[in-house]
Amino acid sequence: MSHHLDSPVARQDVRLDITDLYVFRGETGTAFVINVCHSIAGDIPVPGYHPEGMYEFKIDTNGDAVEDLTYRFVFCERDDEGNQGWVLRRITGAAATDPHAQGEFVTEGVTGETATGPGGLRVWTGKAGDPFWIEPDVLHAVGHAFQDGTTVDLGDWTEDRAVNLFAGHTVYSIVLEVPDAELGAGRVGVWAVSTLATDTGGWRSINRVGLPMIHPLFTQYNEDLGDHLNAGVPADDYATYGDLVSKEIAGVVAAYGTAEDPQAYGEKLAHRFFPNMLPYTVGTPASFGFAEWNGRALTDNAPDVMFSTAANTPIRLGIGRESVTSKPTAVFPYVPPLA
Repeated sequence: MSHHLDSPVARQDVRLDITDLYVFRGETGTAFVINVCHSIAGDIPVPGYHPEGMYEFKIDTNGDAVEDLTYRFVFCERDDEGNQGWVLRRITGAAATDPHAQGEFVTEGVTGETATGPGGLRVWTGKAGDPFWIEPDVLHAVGHAFQDGTTVDLGDWTEDRAVNLFAGHTVYSIVLEVPDAELGAGRVGVWAVSTLATDTGGWRSINRVGLPMIHPLFTQYNEDLGDHLNAGVPADDYATYGDLVSKEIAGVVAAYGTAEDPQAYGEKLAHRFFPNMLPYTVGTPASFGFAEWNGRALTDNAPDVMFSTAANTPIRLGIGRESVTSKPTAVFPYVPPLA
């Protein structure tokens, strides 16, 4: 999985479980997408978006791993037809880090309908097909390898047996397209956060997503680490988790014998993984591949890229975007329509 059901806290209410983050060149500006409330969790008593939560896109514009711009969504309770109203606010500068900051009102709308805002900004929220794919046998074998410091043991599994665990599944999407001018020029770092209001008037971080596949690599069998990664902030990532992740990468690379100095490889890659943000150069085509990490398009093969990079050896799922039962569209809101 990318972030699907990635920690005990995230599983407590899947409406706050961000499964994936995408950033790419849209039709008129830069498109940001997060998906929540995955149908793989089974019957959900009240699906959709949590009315006591916040969903935020965080953007670092100056390279210090601290957000300079936050787009914050809050949702109302579901009505009798299952629709939810929402409000989008924009918070800039030092206040962008403050969950209590009011920011400025941008626009509002209701699920299933497109809303617009200043400068051509567009928003769509609602139920959609999941554009992500994963092969469960490979997924779990990768998790064991990085936990145990071994090669990826697939037993008698072969690619002709590969299946997409998420075929036919649905998510609830938040799609935001903003004018490039709001982001400035050059490289930005992007992550997304879901938080839940506490009884004491504060906010608890439930899920944090930057690069894809960090949790499948390192927290499948270390759920305490998953909760801690979700609760932290990018600026603290390397100092807090760098040594652990370096050692886990080094263990797998040493088992494969693909680097002269596995520990040095692990350290270098941990510096690439942390701070855990998705890098993107504004105004350019997105590509999350072996040549570069530049945003993430809805059809990028993130599992093959991240698993192979971390192991320093080819690891393939045996499936790709052809296994997705409903395809992303080339026009707004971009996410796959319901089958």
